[in-house]
Amino acid sequence: MIPLALNFPQIDPVALQIGPVALKWYGLAYVAGLLFAWWYMRSLLANARLWGTPRPGVKPITPAMLDDALFWGALGVIIGGRLGYVLFYKPAEYLANPLEIFAVWQGGMSFHGGFIGVLAGVFFYARRNNADLLQLFDLAGASVPIGLGFGRLANFINGELWGRVTTSSAGMVFPGAGDLPRHPSQLYEAALEGIVLFLVIRWLTHSRLKFKSPGFVAGAFAVGYGLSRIIVEFFREPDAHLGYLAGPVTMGMLLSLPMVIAGVCLMVWAERQK
Repeated sequence: MIPLALNFPQIDPVALQIGPVALKWYGLAYVAGLLFAWWYMRSLLANARLWGTPRPGVKPITPAMLDDALFWGALGVIIGGRLGYVLFYKPAEYLANPLEIFAVWQGGMSFHGGFIGVLAGVFFYARRNNADLLQLFDLAGASVPIGLGFGRLANFINGELWGRVTTSSAGMVFPGAGDLPRHPSQLYEAALEGIVLFLVIRWLTHSRLKFKSPGFVAGAFAVGYGLSRIIVEFFREPDAHLGYLAGPVTMGMLLSLPMVIAGVCLMVWAERQK
């Protein structure tokens, strides 16, 4: 018996059409996330109560430096996100058609690839300008969750990355996913990776003053995202061309586990340094 299911809201993936130019919700989510991150990081820098003594040997981050670093971080998101999708999810397909790698308008981005890209872009900027790399990582970790939430909402609007079949009252029939209700796992991710993770890190930065332990907030973000993603993977339908890697293990879980381990190590190291 097919259980009752919620109606999927039919929202046009195109937010605004101007002649041949189409602005999609997914692209706008990226822009909104970057703009929020820029504004929020500047507001964090302006709050002197949150910060400890500048680390010796490196330049503390200023608003002007932040603007430059954000460019390299955004570039890393785009390049890393695309290359991560190519390498982690469809290497054989893109190896056979390498020009398709540049067809970003067809979709296909990986968070884990984008995460590595951000690390590389920010690292490049910090080394080139003798900037405080840990401070940049902490600022990014505090500001990224809201952008992640926007992105998952855009996934929901697009009717993609849906969840597994369910008999729960939260089930929803997605276009192109068959007739059975599925978990709206995009909304679960938006809540955990976006709202919950942002509030937890906000508590760490403003109540526990963890910016004074350089690297701690960045580690907390890695742990929080990794655990959130692993939890949601139990409700999310695995990629059709990958399926389950071993038992219930999916590629998303496998890529998230190193983030959790590295994040815990960074948090412990940051506390010992303080």
